[in-house]
Amino acid sequence: MAKLGTVGRSGFLRKSNESLRLIITTVIGVAFGYLIGISFPTVNIIKLHFPSSILSYIEERNSGTTAQSLLNHAWASSSNQNRNNPTSNSTNLLQIYVPTNPRGAERLPPDIVVSESDFYLRRLWGNPDEDLATKQKYLVTFTVGYEQKRNIDAVVKKFSEDFTILLFHYDGRTSEWDEFEWSKRAIHVSVRKQTKWWYAKRFLHPDIVASYEYIFIWDEDLGVEHFDAEKYIKLVKKHGLEISQPGLEPNNGLTWQMTKRRGDREVHKETEERPGWCADAHLPPCAAFVEIMAPVFSRDAWRCVWHMIQNDLVHGWGLDFALRKCVEPAHEKIGVVDSQWIVHQVVPSLGNQGLAENGRAPWEGVRQRCRKEWGMFQTRMSDAEKAYFRAMAMSPPNSTVR
Repeated sequence: MAKLGTVGRSGFLRKSNESLRLIITTVIGVAFGYLIGISFPTVNIIKLHFPSSILSYIEERNSGTTAQSLLNHAWASSSNQNRNNPTSNSTNLLQIYVPTNPRGAERLPPDIVVSESDFYLRRLWGNPDEDLATKQKYLVTFTVGYEQKRNIDAVVKKFSEDFTILLFHYDGRTSEWDEFEWSKRAIHVSVRKQTKWWYAKRFLHPDIVASYEYIFIWDEDLGVEHFDAEKYIKLVKKHGLEISQPGLEPNNGLTWQMTKRRGDREVHKETEERPGWCADAHLPPCAAFVEIMAPVFSRDAWRCVWHMIQNDLVHGWGLDFALRKCVEPAHEKIGVVDSQWIVHQVVPSLGNQGLAENGRAPWEGVRQRCRKEWGMFQTRMSDAEKAYFRAMAMSPPNSTVR
């Protein structure tokens, strides 16, 4: 029995020693593993997360890039960043913040930010650098209905290949325009029963049209027998016009003396109006004034004008009297090009898209809305200027918004 007791105690001690060794070994292993782990650069796995839908797409049978290769590239890129900065950690990798980037893009490295775009058409194949044989320098837009197709065809032919053609369709008919060869190269935007200023506010943001030196925003009912777009651009540049329009043939659709064509000069920048219409010879409608039917804007002028267009005031009435606020001195940089002139045909096509009600024709409701918007725009501009000068503790100059 004594012998059995001795054997039992020695077995118990042996098991205890083995357990102790196992615990010590485990502790040492954990500590060693921790030390090895922290000696490697940290990789932020968040950066390598791709939605499963994207991974499955790029692994399609015809794709030359697999998901694995994309992940390998991302992993290598992240590892290289960590090797270049041994003290970095996962938090540091997420700390890009560039306040001078466009709003919303502050967390992106500046070299990846593309804040501007264009209407240049690109291929679906090949090298992107080889997509564009030429880049158009100017943009011309027309807000059109299909009934005016013959007139628009004649107008477009007055614009060279240096112009991007953009049609805004207020009647929803777009495919029918493909009978014209130029239409197949044009940009088509279709939203029913909208005006050109509604389109302009939504589709001609200054960062979208920044590639173009000049932007033409024209109506559809203009006769262009005596107009050449390239010659017009040369005259605009020659006379330093930031905002302009072609002169109007005097006997058709003339509202203001300022826009009336003069046959004895290339350009004019001022005129005489009816008594009492001009408080100052350098202010609208005697100067610093063009109408909204066929305006042409420089890139810089348009950046200002676009911000002045009100989102809910779709007809643009009153805008012509305020254009002067976007250039300085306005009476020198706004003018009418007389030697390249047009005819306003006064076709109430968009007006007929209105609603006939209470015995009134569709165009009557549209015209009433136009007048109402003019008053609203005047009030907003006046209130905005007063608020600014009040905030600056300054006395406002006399308002001249008509």
